Amino acid sequence: MPRRRTTLSVVVRLLLWALLLAGGTALSLWLDLRWYPERIRSLTWHLLTLPVGLVLMKLAFNAAAAGGRELAKGGKSSPDVPRLETDRLVTGGIYAHMRHPMLFGLTLVPMALAFIVGSPSFITLVAPVEMLFIVIMVLTFEEAECRRKFGDDYRSYARRVPPVCFKPNCLKMLFIDDFFKGKG
Repeated sequence: MPRRRTTLSVVVRLLLWALLLAGGTALSLWLDLRWYPERIRSLTWHLLTLPVGLVLMKLAFNAAAAGGRELAKGGKSSPDVPRLETDRLVTGGIYAHMRHPMLFGLTLVPMALAFIVGSPSFITLVAPVEMLFIVIMVLTFEEAECRRKFGDDYRSYARRVPPVCFKPNCLKMLFIDDFFKGKG
């Protein structure tokens, strides 16, 4: 039986994500032309911000990959489950330490993009607002969807495991372990 297509909910989230990043970039460049025109033309500034952005982007995608691998291992009971979705609650690996490792990592993408673009407005204003928006979206919509999908099992899991974890061993699992292995 062929795999079902991605659900509308996932498609809407991906489109919102793309709109957020594209709109944030455009708004930031527009603001920079008014507030920081010298930074837009500064090669030195871009040479300083680009490596920071590339490292942040690599870390963000390492986190998404770490979470994705755990979901792929145990999150689907059949191939009929739509792409980018699960029908089993995953509580092992990085999910034993935090409930939303992929989204935690992807929260860094706006800041990484801001540094890659080299936009002072994006770095100081737009990316932090976008990051906050992502956190709010996760803690409202993702949490509600998980409670609806997994019921009391998720509620019990949520009492034991925080949405994110800033302990060094958790951050190492999330961001660093695959950084030097070339994975993620």
